[in-house]
Amino acid sequence: MKYPIPASEITPEELYLSRRRFIKDALTVSAASLLVSSCKAQASAQLPTASSDLTPPATKDDRDELGNSLTSYDDITGYTNYYEFSSDKSGPTELARNFSTSPWSMHVDGYVNKPQAFDIDQLQTLFDQEERIYRLRCVEAWSMVIPWIGFPLNKLLEIVEPTSDTKYVRFETLLDPQQMPGQKSQMFPWPYTEGLRLDEAMHDLTILATGLYGKFLTPQNGAPIRLVVPWKYGFKSIKSIVRIDLVSEMPTSLWMASGPNEYGFYANVNPNVDHPRWSQATERRIGQNGRIDTLIFNGYEDEVAYLYEGMDLSINF
Repeated sequence: MKYPIPASEITPEELYLSRRRFIKDALTVSAASLLVSSCKAQASAQLPTASSDLTPPATKDDRDELGNSLTSYDDITGYTNYYEFSSDKSGPTELARNFSTSPWSMHVDGYVNKPQAFDIDQLQTLFDQEERIYRLRCVEAWSMVIPWIGFPLNKLLEIVEPTSDTKYVRFETLLDPQQMPGQKSQMFPWPYTEGLRLDEAMHDLTILATGLYGKFLTPQNGAPIRLVVPWKYGFKSIKSIVRIDLVSEMPTSLWMASGPNEYGFYANVNPNVDHPRWSQATERRIGQNGRIDTLIFNGYEDEVAYLYEGMDLSINF
């Protein structure tokens, strides 16, 4: 089944951004409010109407809510953390070039009433795809500001109906050493796995991303579908997901298994708790000079701090 190509897929990035600025400046306040509200349609479990397409909505601005400018598309797609292909930050761009993402299915199972396997084409049309500008901070204390295309994870979980036994959500990446040469390494316990507490997974900021900058995800960025949790470190951004299990026990992620003294389950961005090998107090924004102060919860404190009330985040790191 074929789908329309997003308009920005065939538009140069500079024109794509300048067009958004023109729209923002030209509209009256009331008209702009209507545009913004229309771009925030809630995800639906119903298939789109015949008039729908995959063209993503325009972002309100070319900066995030803290005034940070967007990281360039070239930097986002050319500097990646994807150990299934390479530990080198530029290596996955070339090594993932021929990675096959179709056909692709993602199984959702475990403590649910309605376990299902979702085809990637189904996921592309099942939910309204919304563009969200999120800061993403990675474990080596570098960061980006990325306009992701995706939908809230909670919309998918609502379809499978978690039971009362569900306490955590476990994610798993494709295991295919022939396509993913990094998986031939014995350094890590493949396949890549990650986990969230159920309330973290159900938070509206937690999304499954299928694109960025108005384009479908590139292989090196986790195509065809990946997790984005903007208040956590980059290793909570599992890519090329093939399985989601709702479980009762805390999952052990790949990084927890590889370095339990360095990587805990929660992985919240916390400038007050240093990694054993580097400070978390500052970060390097890719594409910019110098370093900037790291914000607690990556700047999303108002939205997510309540999830950790009463917890010692130096122990629950």
